[in-house]
Amino acid sequence: MNMAVDQERCVGAGQCVIAAPEVFDQREDGIVLLLEPSPGPDLREAVGEAALLCPAAAIHMTEQA
Repeated sequence: MNMAVDQERCVGAGQCVIAAPEVFDQREDGIVLLLEPSPGPDLREAVGEAALLCPAAAIHMTEQA
């Protein structure tokens, strides 16, 4: 799977970091940082939860082609 984040939409809620700290972090101003753009299958559930919890819908998952 591939990940993308829209930093312009991010509101800094931090739910992504709580759900998947291996994949997401936050800048000093709270905006999301993508640490792992292609997380392994073992992180699928956590990344999916992070995307669902994001109040700004700033996290996007796509399957690898």
